[in-house]
This record gives sequence, C-alpha cells and structure tokens, in this order.
Amino acid sequence: MIFDIGPLKLLTLLALATLVFGDKLPDMITRARDLIRAVRSFADDAKEDVRRELGPKFKDFEFEDLNPRTFIAKNLLGDDDALGLRAIRDSLRLDGEAEELREAARTLSDGVDLTKPSAAPVAARAGDAPEPVAYQPVAYDTEAT
Repeated sequence: MIFDIGPLKLLTLLALATLVFGDKLPDMITRARDLIRAVRSFADDAKEDVRRELGPKFKDFEFEDLNPRTFIAKNLLGDDDALGLRAIRDSLRLDGEAEELREAARTLSDGVDLTKPSAAPVAARAGDAPEPVAYQPVAYDTEAT
C-alpha cells in the first residue's frame, strides 16, 4: 500500500484524523489535494523549460535517464551493443551450471539414504572406507557459559 502502510493502519489513521480534526478534515483534504496538484504542475513546467532550453538536439531527453542504472542500460547495453557487454553478461549467467550441479547431486545420491548421518557415504560404496563412527552427542556444560 502507501508507504508500506497496511489497510488496518490506514483505517486507524483515518479514524484518528476524524477524531482530532473533526469537521475541518474535508477542508484539509482539499487543501492537500490542491497542494499536490500545484507541486506536480510546477515540476512539469520546470521539465518543459529545461527541455526547451536544451534545444532540438535533446528532444528525446528523459529525466529518468539520469538514473545511473537507466543510463548504463541505455548507453552501454543499448540495441547495438557495440562493446559486446551483452555477450559477457549472458556468459556470466549460472542458470545452466546450477541445473547441471543439481542433476549431478541427484545421480550421486541415488541409493544413499541422506537422512541418516554417515562418515563417508561415497567412499563406503567404493569399499575403501573404514567403518562409520557411531554418532555421539557432545555433553553440554551449563556452568561453562
């Protein structure tokens, strides 16, 4: 919702505002609406003035392009991709490698019960491992802490 305010908090704020301001609340809401419209109009006029002063060379200029992320995406990773950065970005994706690792883990875990602890389940299948050590919990000393 608005500013991360949930519906219950919003209703509580409205009830509190009604109690505090009473019959002045509709007038205050109207003034706030007019103030927001005036500020928005002022910002739009300022943007138009800047565009007009920049001249026809900057007719497609958008203020959102001044955001560093947007600027980099538009100028370095544009449609022409002159620097080849798109190929580098695509080669750094690890989606395929992650799936290969999952498949390898599935094939290694076939026939092995992963719910029980074991010293060396892979080596035990090969026949080179010693007997697994039985699990023994460590004693907890309450006076040590």
